[in-house]
Amino acid sequence: MKPRLHCFGESGNAYKAALTLRLCGIDWEEVHVDFFRGATRSPEYRALNPMGEVPVLETADGVLTQSGVIQDWAAETSGKLGWSDAGERRAVLRWMLFDNHKVSGVAGPLRFNLNFLPEERRSAEVNGFMAMRLNSALKVMDAHLSGNDWFALGRPSVADTALCGYLYYPEDTGWAREDHPAVAAWLDRLAGLDGWAHPYDLMRRALP
Repeated sequence: MKPRLHCFGESGNAYKAALTLRLCGIDWEEVHVDFFRGATRSPEYRALNPMGEVPVLETADGVLTQSGVIQDWAAETSGKLGWSDAGERRAVLRWMLFDNHKVSGVAGPLRFNLNFLPEERRSAEVNGFMAMRLNSALKVMDAHLSGNDWFALGRPSVADTALCGYLYYPEDTGWAREDHPAVAAWLDRLAGLDGWAHPYDLMRRALP
């Protein structure tokens, strides 16, 4: 069975999974999720993932949810973008958890609020606070990358494909590449990997 990834182009978390699968050389089938019309709230989708989120990956062995779990599966299955020992695995997890809490966990809702939430419902105070939090995390990333080409390991790993999840999108995401030059250079290195693709080239968009 070819793995089936339930996703849509605007989702940075789905992008992490899709990009990791692609860079790991795993052939997968896209199952488009019409998110903005409530697809993830349907009983059928909740039966697949009670959390009502993307991405979801269907494999021959079962259903996987949460981008980090899918990335872990892809690395283990392919032997690519992973770790060689327990110490490397902990290094990878350190940055993936940093991403979940400090980067994607802030950049995702901030990008949604700035671009997809009706203008009358946007809060400048809330968005300003989240932008401050995101840029603080990016400063940590920038400092790390000033002496390293990659996160976690001396080579690309799923830590890198996690941290980049929301950073390639063209919409306003509350940060500027010129303010974080080491992060910008890292994104260019990642985009130079064989098989890399932009989120909107990798997955169908839910909005025109």
